[in-house]
Order: sequence, then C-alpha cells, then structure tokens
Amino acid sequence: MAQSDLHLKRVFYDAFRRLDRGGRRFQPEVTAIEVRFYPYAGLHHTIRVRAGRVYVRLSDLFQAAPPEVIRALAFLLVARLLSRKAPRDQERIYRSYAFSPQLLRASDIARRQRGRKVISSANGQVYDLERIFARLNRRYFDGKIEKPVLTWSKRRARSILGHHDAAHETITISKILDARECPEWFVEYILFHEMLHIKHPARIVNGRRYYHTVAFRAEEQSFPRYQHAQEWLDHVVRKRQELRARAA
Repeated sequence: MAQSDLHLKRVFYDAFRRLDRGGRRFQPEVTAIEVRFYPYAGLHHTIRVRAGRVYVRLSDLFQAAPPEVIRALAFLLVARLLSRKAPRDQERIYRSYAFSPQLLRASDIARRQRGRKVISSANGQVYDLERIFARLNRRYFDGKIEKPVLTWSKRRARSILGHHDAAHETITISKILDARECPEWFVEYILFHEMLHIKHPARIVNGRRYYHTVAFRAEEQSFPRYQHAQEWLDHVVRKRQELRARAA
C-alpha cells in the first residue's frame, strides 16, 4: 500500500475519532476505510458505508490540495455521514480552497469536458423560449445578454422551475410551465430570473458562493409582476406539497 493511501485513511480515521468520541455512532478501523480520487464532473465528493466499510471518493481536482484542506474535507464528509455539525474552522479552510478562482475555473472546465447536459428543445407545446428570451432581452437588458442554449426540461419538475448552468451555458426551464394553465408572464418571470444569473454572476464572499446578490435581488424586484409571481411560486409549491401528501 502506498504511503499516500495510508495517510488518507488516517486522516479520515482521525476525523471519525474526533467527531464521534466513544464510537457511539460509527468508528471504523483504519483498514476499513478506502479513499480514492475520482474524475467527477466538478467539485463533488462522496462518503458511504457498506458492510462496515467506509468508501470515500474525492474529486480528483483535490489531488494537489494542501494537507490541511484534505483534513478539512475529511471532517466535513464524516460530519455529514454522522449527522453532526462540521467544525466551523474546518469548513472555512475547505471553502477558502474550493472557492478559489483557480479551483472554480478548473471545476467549470471539468464540468464542460466530463459532464453531460440533457437538451431537449426551446420550442414547447405552448411556449417558445427563444421568442420569450428575445423579448425579455430587448425590454429589460438592452439586448446585451448573450443567448445561451435554451431548453425545456425533460421531466415536469416542480422543485426547480429554472436553472442557469454557467459551465454549459444553458438555461433550462421546467416543462411543468409549458402548459396553457400557466400564464405566459410567469414563464417570463422564471426566464428573467435565470437571465439575471448571466448578468450578475455568483460572487465569492468569505469562502462562500452567493448567487443572489443585493444587485441581483434589486433588479429581480423590478420585474413588473414580481409580487404576483411570488404568489404563483407559492401556488406551485403548494401543489407540490399536495402531490407529496397524496403519495405518502
């Protein structure tokens, strides 16, 4: 066994020992821990327990990370597994490294190269996202927003109505909104919100990524039917909760 592998095992063993003093929940032996770097599409890490063994997969973007960052990541993953709160100082160390410009750039490249984006069509049964985008771009952005790939989602998702993916330069709108009972102005609002993500990219503040900045929120509230849109959002959420209650 390579020394580096043994070192990684000991780092995670130490995290288990410190976060679960007395072994009340789960405290594996060093030999029962397997840590590997994996070519995920971005900054992604997993930890699982199977048949008494711990399997850890770390993004290969962290192979060159300093020892203190790997230790911080170990504490975060083990805390998640044990349903414990991760030490604040360890979270700060991890975020400072993970959200550095170099890592974020490497993550975006990995997502473009390794990730797979599901694209259907911008032309739905009721609404055409290309047409709505062009209208919103002229009306609210002076035509300055460069058009990304626009697509309706494959599934009729209720939990995420819209999503802007900067790595793949796409905006996906939930197919649940491509319906006659959904007013066009609400589709406009959801697409307008995602277009704001292009105009106002996420900012890193104290090791945290903020997507909805003060400038973002201020411009979002300038949408003419903003308050009405919030009521419609509540309506969609209530319908989702009703569906879950029926399925329970």
